[in-house]
Amino acid sequence: MKTALVIGSTGLIGSYLLTELLESDQYSHVITFSKRDTGIKHPKLKQHIIDFDQPESYKELVVGDDFFCTIGTTIKQAGSQKAFRKVDYEYPKQFAEIASQNKVKQFLIISSLRADANSSNFYLKTKGEIQDYLRTSDFETIAVLQPSLLLGNRNEFRLAEKIGGLFMKMLPFLFFGNLKKYKPIEGKIVAKALFKIAQQKHKGFKIYESALLQEMGES
Repeated sequence: MKTALVIGSTGLIGSYLLTELLESDQYSHVITFSKRDTGIKHPKLKQHIIDFDQPESYKELVVGDDFFCTIGTTIKQAGSQKAFRKVDYEYPKQFAEIASQNKVKQFLIISSLRADANSSNFYLKTKGEIQDYLRTSDFETIAVLQPSLLLGNRNEFRLAEKIGGLFMKMLPFLFFGNLKKYKPIEGKIVAKALFKIAQQKHKGFKIYESALLQEMGES
Protein backbone atom coordinates (compact mmCIF):
# COMPACT_ATOMS: atom_id res chain seq x y z
CA MET A 1 0.00 0.00 0.00
CA LYS A 2 1.16 3.47 -0.90
CA THR A 3 1.48 6.91 0.66
CA ALA A 4 -0.19 9.82 -1.15
CA LEU A 5 1.02 13.40 -0.82
CA VAL A 6 -1.35 16.26 -1.70
CA ILE A 7 -1.25 20.03 -2.08
CA GLY A 8 -4.50 21.77 -2.93
CA SER A 9 -6.67 19.43 -0.85
CA THR A 10 -9.09 22.23 0.09
CA GLY A 11 -9.85 23.19 -3.52
CA LEU A 12 -12.51 21.92 -5.92
CA ILE A 13 -10.61 18.96 -7.37
CA GLY A 14 -8.41 18.42 -4.32
CA SER A 15 -11.33 17.98 -1.94
CA TYR A 16 -12.89 15.30 -4.16
CA LEU A 17 -9.50 13.65 -4.61
CA LEU A 18 -8.95 13.55 -0.86
CA THR A 19 -12.18 11.59 -0.44
CA GLU A 20 -11.08 9.16 -3.17
CA LEU A 21 -7.72 8.61 -1.50
CA LEU A 22 -9.13 8.09 1.99
CA GLU A 23 -11.72 5.60 0.75
CA SER A 24 -9.25 3.66 -1.39
CA ASP A 25 -7.45 0.50 -0.34
CA GLN A 26 -4.50 1.54 -2.55
CA TYR A 27 -3.19 3.99 0.06
CA SER A 28 -2.42 3.37 3.70
CA HIS A 29 -1.40 6.97 4.38
CA VAL A 30 -2.57 10.31 2.95
CA ILE A 31 -0.48 13.38 3.77
CA THR A 32 -1.68 16.88 2.95
CA PHE A 33 0.13 20.22 3.02
CA SER A 34 -2.06 23.29 3.30
CA LYS A 35 -2.50 26.69 4.88
CA ARG A 36 -5.57 25.62 6.80
CA ASP A 37 -7.12 22.52 8.30
CA THR A 38 -9.65 20.69 6.10
CA GLY A 39 -11.69 19.77 9.15
CA ILE A 40 -11.60 16.12 8.05
CA LYS A 41 -10.67 13.44 10.55
CA HIS A 42 -9.57 10.02 9.31
CA PRO A 43 -7.10 7.39 10.59
CA LYS A 44 -5.20 7.49 7.26
CA LEU A 45 -4.94 11.28 7.14
CA LYS A 46 -2.01 13.39 8.35
CA GLN A 47 -2.40 17.12 7.77
CA HIS A 48 0.55 19.51 7.85
CA ILE A 49 -0.39 23.17 8.20
CA ILE A 50 2.54 25.00 6.64
CA ASP A 51 3.90 28.29 5.40
CA PHE A 52 4.48 27.54 1.71
CA ASP A 53 7.20 30.18 1.60
CA GLN A 54 9.30 28.30 4.16
CA PRO A 55 10.25 25.04 2.37
CA GLU A 56 13.06 24.30 4.83
CA SER A 57 10.41 23.78 7.52
CA TYR A 58 8.60 20.94 5.72
CA LYS A 59 10.93 19.45 3.10
CA GLU A 60 11.68 16.43 5.29
CA LEU A 61 7.94 15.66 5.46
CA VAL A 62 7.50 15.24 1.70
CA VAL A 63 8.04 11.49 1.68
CA GLY A 64 5.78 9.01 -0.09
CA ASP A 65 4.92 7.39 -3.41
CA ASP A 66 2.47 9.57 -5.37
CA PHE A 67 2.42 13.37 -5.25
CA PHE A 68 -0.85 15.02 -6.30
CA CYS A 69 -0.64 18.74 -7.12
CA THR A 70 -4.17 20.16 -7.35
CA ILE A 71 -3.27 23.64 -6.13
CA GLY A 72 -4.39 26.56 -8.28
CA THR A 73 -5.99 29.97 -8.32
CA THR A 74 -6.97 32.74 -10.74
CA ILE A 75 -5.34 36.11 -11.32
CA LYS A 76 -8.46 37.81 -9.98
CA GLN A 77 -8.51 35.70 -6.83
CA ALA A 78 -4.75 36.03 -6.27
CA GLY A 79 -4.86 39.79 -6.77
CA SER A 80 -2.00 40.12 -9.26
CA GLN A 81 -0.07 38.22 -11.91
CA LYS A 82 2.87 37.91 -9.51
CA ALA A 83 0.72 36.38 -6.77
CA PHE A 84 -0.95 34.05 -9.27
CA ARG A 85 2.41 32.84 -10.59
CA LYS A 86 3.55 32.06 -7.06
CA VAL A 87 0.61 29.69 -6.53
CA ASP A 88 0.48 28.09 -9.97
CA TYR A 89 4.18 27.93 -10.82
CA GLU A 90 6.51 28.56 -7.90
CA TYR A 91 4.78 26.35 -5.32
CA PRO A 92 4.32 23.35 -7.67
CA LYS A 93 7.96 23.69 -8.80
CA GLN A 94 9.13 23.96 -5.22
CA PHE A 95 7.28 20.81 -4.15
CA ALA A 96 8.36 18.95 -7.28
CA GLU A 97 12.00 19.70 -6.50
CA ILE A 98 11.61 18.48 -2.92
CA ALA A 99 9.60 15.41 -3.92
CA SER A 100 12.19 14.48 -6.54
CA GLN A 101 15.01 14.83 -4.03
CA ASN A 102 13.06 12.63 -1.60
CA LYS A 103 12.61 9.90 -4.24
CA VAL A 104 8.85 10.24 -4.71
CA LYS A 105 8.00 8.12 -7.77
CA GLN A 106 4.99 9.87 -9.33
CA PHE A 107 4.08 13.52 -9.74
CA LEU A 108 0.58 14.31 -10.99
CA ILE A 109 -0.61 17.86 -11.60
CA ILE A 110 -3.77 19.68 -12.67
CA SER A 111 -2.97 22.06 -15.50
CA SER A 112 -5.34 23.55 -18.07
CA LEU A 113 -6.51 22.86 -21.59
CA ARG A 114 -4.39 24.88 -24.08
CA ALA A 115 -1.59 25.43 -21.55
CA ASP A 116 1.43 26.66 -23.50
CA ALA A 117 4.60 28.40 -22.34
CA ASN A 118 4.52 30.48 -25.54
CA SER A 119 0.95 31.65 -25.08
CA SER A 120 0.16 35.38 -24.97
CA ASN A 121 -2.37 34.59 -22.23
CA PHE A 122 -0.60 34.88 -18.86
CA TYR A 123 -2.70 32.16 -17.24
CA LEU A 124 -2.04 29.61 -20.02
CA LYS A 125 1.60 30.68 -20.29
CA THR A 126 2.17 30.03 -16.57
CA LYS A 127 0.47 26.64 -16.78
CA GLY A 128 2.63 25.80 -19.78
CA GLU A 129 5.82 26.81 -18.00
CA ILE A 130 5.24 24.45 -15.08
CA GLN A 131 4.46 21.68 -17.56
CA ASP A 132 7.76 22.34 -19.36
CA TYR A 133 9.64 22.28 -16.07
CA LEU A 134 8.12 18.95 -15.11
CA ARG A 135 8.96 17.50 -18.52
CA THR A 136 12.64 17.75 -17.57
CA SER A 137 12.25 16.32 -14.05
CA ASP A 138 13.39 12.84 -13.08
CA PHE A 139 10.25 11.31 -11.60
CA GLU A 140 9.40 7.84 -12.86
CA THR A 141 5.98 9.19 -13.84
CA ILE A 142 4.80 12.71 -14.63
CA ALA A 143 1.09 13.05 -15.44
CA VAL A 144 -0.30 16.40 -16.56
CA LEU A 145 -4.08 16.70 -16.61
CA GLN A 146 -5.55 19.39 -18.84
CA PRO A 147 -9.23 19.81 -17.98
CA SER A 148 -11.47 22.25 -19.79
CA LEU A 149 -13.62 24.74 -17.87
CA LEU A 150 -14.22 23.27 -14.42
CA LEU A 151 -17.68 22.92 -12.93
CA GLY A 152 -18.65 22.30 -9.32
CA ASN A 153 -19.31 23.97 -6.00
CA ARG A 154 -16.48 26.26 -4.95
CA ASN A 155 -15.98 28.47 -1.92
CA GLU A 156 -15.63 31.46 -4.24
CA PHE A 157 -17.83 32.60 -7.13
CA ARG A 158 -16.38 32.29 -10.66
CA LEU A 159 -18.60 33.87 -13.30
CA ALA A 160 -17.00 32.06 -16.27
CA GLU A 161 -17.66 28.69 -14.70
CA LYS A 162 -21.29 29.53 -13.96
CA ILE A 163 -21.83 30.68 -17.54
CA GLY A 164 -20.00 27.61 -18.86
CA GLY A 165 -22.19 25.27 -16.84
CA LEU A 166 -25.35 26.94 -18.09
CA PHE A 167 -24.07 26.89 -21.67
CA MET A 168 -23.29 23.17 -21.48
CA LYS A 169 -26.76 22.35 -20.18
CA MET A 170 -28.48 24.41 -22.87
CA LEU A 171 -26.30 23.42 -25.85
CA PRO A 172 -24.68 20.04 -25.09
CA PHE A 173 -24.84 18.98 -28.76
CA LEU A 174 -22.07 21.46 -29.64
CA PHE A 175 -19.35 19.44 -27.90
CA PHE A 176 -18.68 16.64 -30.38
CA GLY A 177 -15.76 15.65 -32.58
CA ASN A 178 -12.78 17.98 -32.24
CA LEU A 179 -14.79 20.24 -29.93
CA LYS A 180 -15.33 17.48 -27.39
CA LYS A 181 -12.23 18.44 -25.42
CA TYR A 182 -13.69 21.92 -24.80
CA LYS A 183 -16.76 20.60 -23.02
CA PRO A 184 -16.85 21.89 -19.41
CA ILE A 185 -16.07 19.15 -16.91
CA GLU A 186 -17.07 18.52 -13.31
CA GLY A 187 -14.30 18.76 -10.72
CA LYS A 188 -15.45 15.45 -9.28
CA ILE A 189 -14.94 13.75 -12.65
CA VAL A 190 -11.41 15.16 -12.91
CA ALA A 191 -10.60 13.92 -9.41
CA LYS A 192 -11.75 10.40 -10.27
CA ALA A 193 -9.65 10.44 -13.45
CA LEU A 194 -6.66 11.74 -11.50
CA PHE A 195 -6.94 8.88 -9.04
CA LYS A 196 -7.17 6.30 -11.84
CA ILE A 197 -4.18 7.73 -13.67
CA ALA A 198 -2.07 7.38 -10.53
CA GLN A 199 -2.79 3.64 -10.49
CA GLN A 200 -1.67 3.11 -14.10
CA LYS A 201 2.01 3.56 -13.27
CA HIS A 202 3.02 4.57 -16.79
CA LYS A 203 6.61 5.66 -17.27
CA GLY A 204 7.72 9.12 -18.35
CA PHE A 205 5.82 12.31 -19.16
CA LYS A 206 2.22 12.19 -20.39
CA ILE A 207 -0.54 14.75 -20.97
CA TYR A 208 -4.23 13.87 -20.52
CA GLU A 209 -6.68 16.20 -22.27
CA SER A 210 -10.18 16.94 -21.02
CA ALA A 211 -12.13 14.56 -23.28
CA LEU A 212 -10.07 11.62 -22.03
CA LEU A 213 -10.47 12.78 -18.43
CA GLN A 214 -14.24 12.80 -18.95
CA GLU A 215 -14.16 9.22 -20.20
CA MET A 216 -11.90 8.01 -17.40
CA GLY A 217 -13.81 9.81 -14.68
CA GLU A 218 -17.17 8.44 -15.81
CA SER A 219 -16.05 4.83 -16.36
